Order: sequence, then structure tokens, then C-alpha cells
Amino acid sequence: MEQIRITGVPEHFNFPWQLLVKEQPFLKDGVNLVWEDESRGSGAMNSAIRNDSTDLAIILTESFLKDKIDGNPGKIIGYHVKSPLVWGIHVPAEAGVNNLNDLKSSPFLVSRKGSGSHLMSFLLAKREGWNPQDLNFEIINNLDGAISSFKDNKVKAFLWEKFTTKPLVDQGLFKRVGEIPTPWPCFVIVASDKILEHKPELLQKILNEIYSINREILEDKESFVLPISKAYSLEAEDVRDWIRQTTWAEDAEVPSQEIGITLETLMGLGLIDEKMDIAEFIQNLNP
Repeated sequence: MEQIRITGVPEHFNFPWQLLVKEQPFLKDGVNLVWEDESRGSGAMNSAIRNDSTDLAIILTESFLKDKIDGNPGKIIGYHVKSPLVWGIHVPAEAGVNNLNDLKSSPFLVSRKGSGSHLMSFLLAKREGWNPQDLNFEIINNLDGAISSFKDNKVKAFLWEKFTTKPLVDQGLFKRVGEIPTPWPCFVIVASDKILEHKPELLQKILNEIYSINREILEDKESFVLPISKAYSLEAEDVRDWIRQTTWAEDAEVPSQEIGITLETLMGLGLIDEKMDIAEFIQNLNP
């Protein structure tokens, strides 16, 4: 039985992939889909694509684009989520922080360099008029690492998707002092160079299946509120608020203009220093 490894963060955005793996639509063809949680985020998934420890990964757009320029051999085969990701800006609940300016000289917790939490800190600095070069970082690997770091109640900041962290805010462990949305669609589906070379037809079938599930959710979001709430231990009302503002991709189109905007933003932040042809980032499986 051939296995196709699919990697993503253990968060509600990836519920459609959980449904796909549960359905196992390709068993009759001798193909088993295997889901692998990666709590360390997009930086770790970029590494997994690079070292061939996964076949597909659901990666934050900005993180993959930067890593592609840095040599990642994978390519985007489609979007997974087309709406922005809304990042909550968090501090320890007892740190005495009431506004963003209190964070100007404070460390930012990031899962790893090149992750979304890392890159979005630069976008926040630009928005707030801070010098991005003055930012300093503490690597904490994942959400559990942030919880541990916040226990000393020192002034520090942590950017993470706001509904994922809302239970921690409700428990009084985190305080959210602001938000920042991505100015681009948030999750891309990235395939390794090896599976692109050897299994393009299977990749197209996987895309067809995941986009069918995405369409089903978009057509009746309310029916998925309780299953997502149960799967990710989130309050149903929070899931309802989140799902109303979320748009999953229904086809594999990746407009060049959207990729171009993201690249221009990364260059403006000094996070990339060269441009590549946009076609180098994307593999169209159904030309």
C-alpha cells in the first residue's frame, strides 16, 4: 500500500483534510492518505518539504514564498484557504500591557525563523511605524512553548491565529491586545518535488477531493460548526464566528497577482532580497 504523507498544523483550518483522510478515497487504487500534525508551524513544514519527510504540506503563503526563494524545491499546487489569517497579538495576562506601543522593544515569541509568527512580526512593526530591524525574537517551537514562556509574566509578544488562542485568552493565560490580518490568502498547498515528478495525476485527484469537501463546507457552514468545535476543543460560538469569515479554495487557481503582492510586501520588509519569476512558485497540474 502506497502512503501519501500530508502535513499541517493541528488547527481548525485543516478540518477538511481530516475528513479527506477519514474517507480514504484512494484505497481501491492502493493509496493510503496519512495525516501528520506539525505543531511547530510553517517553518517546520518547509523543512519537511525540503528533506522529503512529507509529500504535501498546508503552509502559510508568506512563509513558503520566502523559503522557496531560499531554495525550497517544492511548489504550490493550489490554495487551501483564500481568506486572510487573522493573527491575534498576545501578551502574558499579568504583564501589564495595555497597548501595542508597550511592545516596541519587547521580544517576540516565534515558533522558528521563517515561520508565520516570525514574518508577521515584521509586518506588524511596519504597520505600527517601528523599525523592523530592532525586533528581537525568542524561539518557542509551538503554542505550548509560548504558554511556558508567558508564565514569567514579563512583557513579550506572541502572534498566533486568534481563534486557536482564544481558549487561552478566556482562561486568563493570554491577553489579546490587538490583531493583524494577512493582506493575502493565507494557506497554500505545497507539493514536494518528488511527488510532483512521479505522481502528478494522483495530486490532481487529491485536489479534486479536497476542493469538493471545501465546497461542501462553504455551502452549509453551520452544519460543520459543532464537528469542528468538538474536534479542536473550541467554543461553538467561536467556531461560528470564525467559519463565517473563512473562505476555503474551491479550485486550484493561484492568481499571479496575489503571489506578486505577497512578494512585494516581503521585499518591502527586507525579508527577501531577490525576485523570482512567479511561475517558479506554482505548478499547474491541469493546464
